[in-house]
Amino acid sequence: MATRKKKKIFRKVLMFFIVFAGMGLAAWWWYRLHATNFVTYPEFGIAVPANYAIHGIDVSHHQENINWDLVKNMQVQNIKIGFVFIKATEGIGRVDSHFNQNWFRSKDAGMCRGAYHFFLATKSGKLQAQNFIDVVTLKPGDLPPVLDVEQTYGVPVDKLRKEVKAFLQTTEQYYGVKPIIYTNVDFYKQYLNGQFDDYPLWVAHYLRQDTPRIKRDWLFWQHSEAGRVNGVTYKVDFNVFNGDSSEFRNLLLE
Repeated sequence: MATRKKKKIFRKVLMFFIVFAGMGLAAWWWYRLHATNFVTYPEFGIAVPANYAIHGIDVSHHQENINWDLVKNMQVQNIKIGFVFIKATEGIGRVDSHFNQNWFRSKDAGMCRGAYHFFLATKSGKLQAQNFIDVVTLKPGDLPPVLDVEQTYGVPVDKLRKEVKAFLQTTEQYYGVKPIIYTNVDFYKQYLNGQFDDYPLWVAHYLRQDTPRIKRDWLFWQHSEAGRVNGVTYKVDFNVFNGDSSEFRNLLLE
């Protein structure tokens, strides 16, 4: 009896190790299949999608003072910061406290720049557009204007869409180019999907290996909020452009 019991215990232990080893092998293969499109560069502090040619960041007053020459000159293997989106305005009267210095100094450093407005759904879309227009002068070589909309503030969806449309139409009429919508995947699906599909999309979606989880076409993908860049004291959002250098140039204002 004792011998049989020992054999049963041995078999159970053996089966446990076989199952455990199988699970480990499966996990290893999953990692190999899903993580190969991300490359970790210690200098950036994050994993960067390796299958995109053009990388960029976005900043606001939260990053405080930035040395744009250091940002421009940073290169890790074939990865450089090719563009920056800068917060300009918020609501109907606020201007980001670091917008002017970021706007002009990034240009002086040779950066390709764009400006964005943080949308307050409780305020008039047209007046918010006017706030942006009063502050931001776009020049040839700049990126199109961006509307950052990611919260409802309790506003009904119909009113949210109405004010978003008012902002987009006002800025498009003034600058002569379709604005880009920035938002996260879930917000777009819940509130904007099917209503603004003809506008270029800059989508935020973290913890993905090679593409955001959204069915419609997108132009920019914010894949991390915890990047490190020379010349910036605090962490920054990292983005990629969904296209090649020729397509990127075609996007810029003339």
